[in-house]
Amino acid sequence: MTLPALFFGLVLSSLYGAAFHLWKGGGLKKLLLFLILAWVGFWAGHLLAARLGWTFLALGPVNTGMATLGSALVLFVGDWLSQVEVQRK
Repeated sequence: MTLPALFFGLVLSSLYGAAFHLWKGGGLKKLLLFLILAWVGFWAGHLLAARLGWTFLALGPVNTGMATLGSALVLFVGDWLSQVEVQRK
């Protein structure tokens, strides 16, 4: 993996997190959460696809298709889990 490919993945996953934040709303904490979730999901999807030997919309060494799906999955699950409220007795 080249340095430009890592930079491309970081920029693309950051765009996914920022777009999700624009759609769902929230403050600075939510933006940071969505960025981190997008980064984790993007690289997890990329690594899973590389491990399984799948290529889906690959752009250079980055498996963009599976990385995008991984990012979306982690963003939706992370947003859903972040909405859980703890009730105190």
